[in-house]
Amino acid sequence: MSPQVDGKSDGITARKAFSCMTRSCSISSRNSPVHRYLFAMNISNVLILACALSGTAALAETKLAAIEGAAVEVYKKASHDDLRIYRIDPEGHDPKTSRRPAAVFFFGGGWNGGSVGQFEPHANYLAGRGMVVFLADYRVKSRQKTSPLMCVHDGKSAVRWVRKNAERFGVDPNRIIAGGGSAGGHVAATTGICDGLEDPEDDTSISSKSQALLLFNPVYDNGPDGYGHSRVTKWFPAISPAHNLTSDDPPTIVFLGSEDQLIPVSTAQKFRDTQEKLGIKSELHIYEGEPHGFFNLRIGQGKKEHFIDTLLKTDAFLAELGYLKGKADRELLKRIVESEKK
Repeated sequence: MSPQVDGKSDGITARKAFSCMTRSCSISSRNSPVHRYLFAMNISNVLILACALSGTAALAETKLAAIEGAAVEVYKKASHDDLRIYRIDPEGHDPKTSRRPAAVFFFGGGWNGGSVGQFEPHANYLAGRGMVVFLADYRVKSRQKTSPLMCVHDGKSAVRWVRKNAERFGVDPNRIIAGGGSAGGHVAATTGICDGLEDPEDDTSISSKSQALLLFNPVYDNGPDGYGHSRVTKWFPAISPAHNLTSDDPPTIVFLGSEDQLIPVSTAQKFRDTQEKLGIKSELHIYEGEPHGFFNLRIGQGKKEHFIDTLLKTDAFLAELGYLKGKADRELLKRIVESEKK
């Protein structure tokens, strides 16, 4: 883990350098043209150094999240920051003898912000059902001053990193799911649907493609009438999952509230219908009268019954794909809901 930049200590360093330079210049006559030039150059250099240090400190804001029971690693270094991924293993999992399906979740926040712990309850349930689950941090505008393209780069990097380390984690590299909500749903969808848009620093000999998608009110149409078009015009249509559907896309399940102000129901229906015409398994579940974010257990607008229902439907979807075995664990869901009340 790279050391975090301390803005206060760097400010002190810059001030000391400035003080030393001004003192050294004061020894000689400041009326000399040579010394006036050197004095000006020294001040310029200190100001450049101070700006660089303060700029770095402003960018390195991603903090270690408190995810109970999770193992934490840095999967990528970008924009002067460590991007961490949090792994929750099934109880008794032995990576040396097992190859389990995995899921990688991406938080929502409009490509602007968000919390890596948003899908921790979902991760705990799926780990309890036997999957190795990852919660991935990624760059956003409020922390790293980045564009939506960087969000996509990081999403693909996270899936690639899990696949690269599949043997170490006891993961089946051919059964890696991507999931997420809102902008995180967009990021997840790009890993399964949108070709290209890879981080140029990545080893692209390792695939970043996910094998199934779990999408919670995803902003996956970024066309002129869709979400965030003005922010992605430079990369449109390549960056818009709804505009890149092909027959090799993964099975997809989508959850959406009928009163979502960001994703019209018609958009989700068109997405599902197009996938089905291409021969892709595609499920769409509409929750009548519900707004954006209705599925969350932790965020204010979510309802516990919707959290439970969306996960039961997710369980059935993954069981049909062969990723989960046996019946859904309703008791585990109840325990997760109760633990969130504490």
